[in-house]
Amino acid sequence: MIVGIGIDLVDIDRFERTLARTPRLAERLFSASERERKPRSLAARYAAKEALIKALGGSDGVHWTEIEITPEASGRPWFTLTGSTAEVVAARGITTLHLSMSHDANLATAYVVAEAGHAPPTVPGASA
Repeated sequence: MIVGIGIDLVDIDRFERTLARTPRLAERLFSASERERKPRSLAARYAAKEALIKALGGSDGVHWTEIEITPEASGRPWFTLTGSTAEVVAARGITTLHLSMSHDANLATAYVVAEAGHAPPTVPGASA
């Protein structure tokens, strides 16, 4: 069952200027391995983290560096959560997070769907 949806859009040039103006910001937002990526990829990861917070319904107990976007072998992006952020997600009953990210035309976007367990299938005429 879907329990949350989040989407975010980031202007890549503006994001890059912000990182240049505030060098320590990257350390507060991204893991060491994420910081090795190009600005357009960081912008998409920032959008993913914002979209996750929206899907969760808020940022209580969520910490930016405890959210890492890691690619699967296929290249599909996936959330790797640690610390209190992983605890918050588990406490809300979320069992699966779906993530889609893209960047083009100087914009980066991300979409997140949070699922919690699965409701039993409904069969017409069946009683519970």
